[in-house]
Amino acid sequence: MAEKTFEDAVATAEDAPVSMFHDSPYSISKLIGEFYGNYYFMRHGLPFVKARFQNVYGPREILGAGRWRGTAHTVWRNVTPTFVWKALHHEALPLDNGGNASRDFIFVEDMARGLMRCAQAGKAGEVYNLASGAETTIRDLAELINELTGNPTPVDLRPARDWDRSGKRFGSTEKSKRELGFEASVSIREGLARTVTWTRENTDLIRRSIGQHDFFMKRLG
Repeated sequence: MAEKTFEDAVATAEDAPVSMFHDSPYSISKLIGEFYGNYYFMRHGLPFVKARFQNVYGPREILGAGRWRGTAHTVWRNVTPTFVWKALHHEALPLDNGGNASRDFIFVEDMARGLMRCAQAGKAGEVYNLASGAETTIRDLAELINELTGNPTPVDLRPARDWDRSGKRFGSTEKSKRELGFEASVSIREGLARTVTWTRENTDLIRRSIGQHDFFMKRLG
């Protein structure tokens, strides 16, 4: 729900204006979820706290988990596990628009702690960013994963996708620090290293999960 920009990004605060124009059903669904929560809070007094996740990553995010949803994105949906898997297999990591976009990556253990702080200290009806506060470009993410996995294959620089207007963004952590006492503690390097280790140790599990969709992916070409 952050402002769309490919120029220098600024940290998105919880009270930043929210656009009504979105480029994916996924982002729309998050906005609708907040609308419903706000309604039940105002109408029925539901003690509702809104936690705005940044890009969560870490161990136990298994490629291909769940049912086939009609596209290869069923398997290659999230950037971090996709890049780690491909890098471990010495494949080129694909970078749309040269990897210029940026995100705020937060390790799964930090996210769990942030959600507990929302439950313990969050004020009903309020919204809190659960973020690292650090901006990481997708290219920097790819290069770091290649370094941690020893992938010798250069990244694959591609043009921008026609529909993609997501740009650069990261979350402000000021309100969560002040009101929840929450601050992410796992750096992107440490979090990715732990994710790479877990992926290496669970290769067979991940391969079986991907394998259940092989028939459908082959039909897509």
